[in-house]
Amino acid sequence: MLQVAYIREHKEEVIQKLAIKNFDAKDIIEELIALDEKRRKTQAENDETLAESNKLSKEIGMLYKSGNIDEANAKKAETADLKEKSKQFGQTLSDTQDALLEKLVQIPNIPHESVPAGKSEEDNKVISQEGEIPNLGDNAKPHWELVAEKNIIDFELGVKITGAGFPVYRGKGARLQRALINYFLDKNTEAGYEEIMPPHLVNESSGFGTGQLPDKEGQMYHATEDNLYLIPTAEVPVTNIFRDVIVKKEDLPIKCTAYTPCFRREAGSYGKDVRGLNRLHQFDKVEIVQIQHPDESYKTLDTMVEHVANILRELGLPFRILQLCGGDISFTSALTFDFEVYSTAQEKWLEVSSVSNFESYQSNRLKLRFKDEDKKTRLCHSLNGSSLALPRIMAALIENYQDADGINIPKVLIPYCGFDKI
Repeated sequence: MLQVAYIREHKEEVIQKLAIKNFDAKDIIEELIALDEKRRKTQAENDETLAESNKLSKEIGMLYKSGNIDEANAKKAETADLKEKSKQFGQTLSDTQDALLEKLVQIPNIPHESVPAGKSEEDNKVISQEGEIPNLGDNAKPHWELVAEKNIIDFELGVKITGAGFPVYRGKGARLQRALINYFLDKNTEAGYEEIMPPHLVNESSGFGTGQLPDKEGQMYHATEDNLYLIPTAEVPVTNIFRDVIVKKEDLPIKCTAYTPCFRREAGSYGKDVRGLNRLHQFDKVEIVQIQHPDESYKTLDTMVEHVANILRELGLPFRILQLCGGDISFTSALTFDFEVYSTAQEKWLEVSSVSNFESYQSNRLKLRFKDEDKKTRLCHSLNGSSLALPRIMAALIENYQDADGINIPKVLIPYCGFDKI
């Protein structure tokens, strides 16, 4: 979340920049500033009352020592009034802080100055495109037909066991899935990321820390009996490793990678690109997370984008990089680049990764800080990206590498699979 002091000192700038995200911030920011003024005024009055109470207590002690018992008892009545007054101030302060936080979590992150205006994904800006789109001819089949023929992914069995959006991988399909996971993790660890195996359920504090909670769109699966949430991405548990932590400046950047299954309700997406692996409720993903110094975070973002691009180059998949516009960038992100691979049989681009800089937005929620050269405590910047999400990578590989004899395996994956064709 944004810092109240920054909003107060740069009110018009914040309102103007949030308009790029199609968010009308004027009214809520006016309400927030009014609450902050009330909080500051109440805090000052409470501090004054406590100081007066402390002063009076010292006077009472001196009066008792000097034998002025009656005067001391009279002043004790005054201290009782001051304590009651301070208690009321404390309650007002608590209520005001709660109201302030309620407003604050409704305000999205400020977009980076380079984020283009736009209403939807149609307005995203294509930054680059690489790779040759294969010519498969008229007999090319979509992945859902190919996997059924080869019996490597069973969508109907997933429906039987759980429901739509929960496929069962089997045989060489399961081997290929595992090969991709291991390959992605190896590429990430070779680049200096520490591998993490985090929990797949998180508590409310963790969901709040990275911005998934409050869950306004109802996208998270909620285990209500224990009040835990199934993770929509490894970003949530991995970034929360550093919640309420002051890291050492010399330890920055901190680089982590994790493979996890991910769970998303995908509310509101029914009928939208849902065939086969295109949109699932449970899917595998390998994530990269960095905690970085604010002065270095945008250089780091560029490095992370290039890291993901190199993996796609090795896989031999045609891909493009898009800069998300204000209408498509997430609530918590300041700047996001999406990767899409081309699915030749479907004749469409499929999103496989988002790489984002959240600046201090998550860190302010997480209370993730470091001490600078002047020993001043500052908020870190957090970044993350998919490296990579598996379902659409699998779909593109299966479709783009098909021929009359089956499905070829990219050279880089053969050592991981133990076979070169399905």
